[in-house]
Amino acid sequence: MWEGLKHFFWQTRGVWITIPTVAGLVILLRLGGVLQGWEWDLFDFYMKSRPPETKDDRIAIVGINENDLHRRNESIISDQVLGELLNKLKAQNPRAIGLDIYRDLPVPPGHDTLVEVFETTPNLVGIQKVAGEVGWETVAPPPILKEKGQVGANDLIFDGDNRVRRGLISLDTEDGETVYSFGLHLALHYLDQEGIGPEMIPGTDQWKLGKTLFSPLNPNDGGYVRTDAGGYQLLINYRGGDGTFETVSMTDILDNKVPADWASDRIIIIGKVGESFKDLFFTPYSSGLIGLPEPVAGAEIHANLVSQILSASLEDRPLFKTWSDPLEWLWIVFWAGMGATLTWTFRYQQGSKNASLKRWIGIFGVGMILIGSTYVAFLEGWWLPVVPPFLAFLGSTMAITAYIARTAADIRKTFGRYLTDQVVANLLENPQGLSLGGERRKITILTSDLRGFTATSERLPPEEVVKILNFYLGKMADVITEYEGTIDEFMGDGILVLFGAPTAQDNDAQRAIACAVAMQLAMKSVNEQMKQWDLPKLEMGIGINTGEVVVGNIGSEKRTKYGVVGSQVNLTYRVESYTLGGQILIAEATLKEAGSMVVIESEKQVQPKGVQEPISIYEVGGIKGNYNLFLAKQEEIFVKIPQPLSLQYSILDGKNVADIKYHGKLVELSANGGIIDYDHDDAQGLISGMTNIKCNLFSSETSELISDDIYAKVLDKSNKNGGFYIRFTAKPPNITKQLEEIYQSLI
Repeated sequence: MWEGLKHFFWQTRGVWITIPTVAGLVILLRLGGVLQGWEWDLFDFYMKSRPPETKDDRIAIVGINENDLHRRNESIISDQVLGELLNKLKAQNPRAIGLDIYRDLPVPPGHDTLVEVFETTPNLVGIQKVAGEVGWETVAPPPILKEKGQVGANDLIFDGDNRVRRGLISLDTEDGETVYSFGLHLALHYLDQEGIGPEMIPGTDQWKLGKTLFSPLNPNDGGYVRTDAGGYQLLINYRGGDGTFETVSMTDILDNKVPADWASDRIIIIGKVGESFKDLFFTPYSSGLIGLPEPVAGAEIHANLVSQILSASLEDRPLFKTWSDPLEWLWIVFWAGMGATLTWTFRYQQGSKNASLKRWIGIFGVGMILIGSTYVAFLEGWWLPVVPPFLAFLGSTMAITAYIARTAADIRKTFGRYLTDQVVANLLENPQGLSLGGERRKITILTSDLRGFTATSERLPPEEVVKILNFYLGKMADVITEYEGTIDEFMGDGILVLFGAPTAQDNDAQRAIACAVAMQLAMKSVNEQMKQWDLPKLEMGIGINTGEVVVGNIGSEKRTKYGVVGSQVNLTYRVESYTLGGQILIAEATLKEAGSMVVIESEKQVQPKGVQEPISIYEVGGIKGNYNLFLAKQEEIFVKIPQPLSLQYSILDGKNVADIKYHGKLVELSANGGIIDYDHDDAQGLISGMTNIKCNLFSSETSELISDDIYAKVLDKSNKNGGFYIRFTAKPPNITKQLEEIYQSLI
């Protein structure tokens, strides 16, 4: 179980590293305030996207605009007009009247009339500006209303983008006096007739009003970062933009153009709504996709705050709530995990149909789940982070995509150990690179094989065999890559190499021959290592052929191999089967393609199995021109054995040993072969050249077989004294030692 967990965590280490890293970076960006503006914009978008809310008829606005002043030929509302307006509204028995107009100083005429209205209207609430700020001075309240405790602060709070998203419940003056906000004053007048008043929660800064518990905004709530949360602030749950509340003009009230009970049992807010009064502000509803932002009158903002307090107290309409910082951080980590996990899950679906489309649909769908879930939460009064988790989701998606791309680059590099860069590029970059099927093309094929390695490997531990093969194949792969060959396949100790696929060149045949010579020359360093490991010497034969084959992707959608098929591939293997260790044989077609720069040592006529007519094959001694590579010539010295060694031999047909056994004697010996004198009474014992045989020596004393299997190839070389020449391809270590001692004693 522990090993399984270790494997799982190691395999998915990129995901486990990405999640906290991306989430941590996003949290740092958020704490730095970088994302705050985007969070505000999304807050506004969510608010404007909500279903329309019912109009709150408990609140109405008497708007004062430029026409109201022009009709009275005034530049500012006089106390007399204001007093007349208040008396007309007062006569309709509203629950509260809010005067959102500064009246700290008299504006004659009619000041006495206005003072009398102030003194006789207990449900009238005036305003004062408590907090001074740049460009705005504090404004004193109407003295009479201040004495009666009927004044509220009408201060508004502006975010960095100059929008009003927060409202005040109360704030303190410089003298330490706590002043209720204009909106709270009006709401409490209304709720007083419902028998509802504020209840403080001991030991906390929370208070209860009706059904709802009110809590102040903290500096890092929602999308805010270290905001000034002075006073007692709430996020305003706007009902809508401009025109949300019923609004009539001051002139309509003064001219009795509204019903006599229009203001009855309502909260009436009197405020300036004209553009020239500079009492217009931007809210979340101000911006649209097209056009300039549309401001809202201050009276409308105060009406929204009053409506929010009433609805929360009487109808349980939600106030905006937020999570604590640790919960928001976990939320960001969660979405970083979603992005990383989703992208990681899709990493193996590249080959399936529409995988890319499915992947992007999945990513888009999860992104929509984030937007949708936070939007639904917003409708329920929760302001949850959206931009940070979305960035975490997007960031982890991109990070894992980059990680997979990096892994793919490593895979590409590993893939390149088996195929050339051209094949890898063809498979991974071309539009049809992975399509099944192939094309007919003339290429040059090289195949190599170690002589007698199968017999040698049977006497070695598997680990030793793998070590030898890895070293040998690594050396050969380096040479093949140098000459731009495509390694199509490793088959045990055999190698199949293509020249001209996937990319054809004019010198494919020449490069193949040069590569073969270089491979044989590289065997010197291979055998130096074999000697250091105290292992037998290795010998390799190489066959080369040129002809038309079908080259391309072979297999199925799930498992595909880039390779070649055709009779010319089989013929190449046949040519290679005739080789001795250290020898290179090429077909006539290859020689014609390569031209005169190839150095030919000899020519042979052979009849390969499956070929109707004999073909010519040529032994390569080197290649001239720019390659300038040549094999060293080794002359075989044969010496007679004073006491010939009796043996038994059989013909090898592929991997099968024929049942017929022949008897003969090893009469001469060289460093790598010998001469076998067959039993002349049995003419079939004379084996033709290029045939593989298996031999076993007899004991000279007991006439019993004493040796393990010895493998050899009959040379196409005549012997005037009868018998036939052989070249050893594999010998057991004890026989190797015995024959070397005999040979060394004779030369």
